Amino acid sequence: MENLNSYLVVSAILFAIGTIGVLTRKNAIVVFMCIELMLNAVNLTFVAFSRHLGNLDGQVFVFFIMTVAAAEAAVGLALIIAFFNNKESIDVEDVNLMKW
Repeated sequence: MENLNSYLVVSAILFAIGTIGVLTRKNAIVVFMCIELMLNAVNLTFVAFSRHLGNLDGQVFVFFIMTVAAAEAAVGLALIIAFFNNKESIDVEDVNLMKW
């Protein structure tokens, strides 16, 4: 059986990579990919604790997080496509130009 600490270390590394990507990247698609990476790191933590504690509560949370992540990806990509059709760019810094 694997150690819980190894799962938590991998999850923390994935979450840190996602956080750095969100804070440093300008491309909106890469930012959404980093947000998904952060959500998957949290899912890994929930599954690791669920297995360690011997109950299914963490896996139920993972199911709901994956549902929300799928909806977020669909809405986010739709917004990116709409923004690209307006401004011909998906640069995050150009979002403040979308004022009415």
